[in-house]
Amino acid sequence: MAIHSEPTTEKATFAAGCFWGVEKAFQKQFKGEYLKTRVGYIGGTDHYPTYKKVCSGTTHHAEALQIEYTPSEKLNYPSLVEFFYRMHDPTTLNSQGPDRGTQYRSAIFFHSPEQEQIAMQVTLDVQEKHYKNKRIVTQIAPAGQWFDAEDYHQKYLDKNPHGYECPSHFLRW
Repeated sequence: MAIHSEPTTEKATFAAGCFWGVEKAFQKQFKGEYLKTRVGYIGGTDHYPTYKKVCSGTTHHAEALQIEYTPSEKLNYPSLVEFFYRMHDPTTLNSQGPDRGTQYRSAIFFHSPEQEQIAMQVTLDVQEKHYKNKRIVTQIAPAGQWFDAEDYHQKYLDKNPHGYECPSHFLRW
């Protein structure tokens, strides 16, 4: 009798400005791959963050995207980190386009020592290849506690196709 086991899933968590556009960019890039996304808050101090509190800047949370995926040749942690750098400007501190504040910072929240190492290596490679004249300011930090954003934020741009998209969310190279 053959034993079938479910493929192992992993999590990846990124902050790159307004979480609506970050979610849409990853969904579009990895369409057809096993990919579950949630938007939410991470990296702050409030134990009950809400969109209103996070936007005030007092909680220190980042608006972020959490991806659950089954690693494959196309969809793996290095490819996710590289895409993260392609789809936003990692050289602007606490901002993306017109969005300003610590909640819009560029950050990679790692879930394991291996993810930390990969994030650091990809960051060095991207800095050397694509940002020689600007410094990447992306924060690389342990994931810590995740808080789902309110339901109306989940898949927001699917529900509101003409909703706000940060103009800095586009592929750079």
